Amino acid sequence: VQLVESGGGLVQPGGSLRLSCAASGFTFSSYYMSWVRQAPGKGLEWVSDMAGDGGRTNYVDFVKGRFTISRDNAKSTLYLQINSLKPEDTALYYCARDLTGWGEYDYWGQGTQVTVSS
Repeated sequence: VQLVESGGGLVQPGGSLRLSCAASGFTFSSYYMSWVRQAPGKGLEWVSDMAGDGGRTNYVDFVKGRFTISRDNAKSTLYLQINSLKPEDTALYYCARDLTGWGEYDYWGQGTQVTVSS
């Protein structure tokens, strides 16, 4: 199993980014997938998840309306569109495979850094 994130970078407040997570080594469509972030000096924070068939999505309250999770099962890729970025969104963003849809992660990517600063 391998998860590889990309798409992070340095952006100004109000900007946008699209994060990607390329998955391999398992049947991607069979699993919930999540985005989890870690801000500097803080713990892990779940952001969003999506069911394997894309039929159910969940978001932490403070990103609703700004973040959109999606997936392309044909490409085994998970996405996170982040709009209206705020400095407090600065973090290392990880994708993770979720065994149950309840935060039981068994594989993680290496993360992609998002820095929001003027």
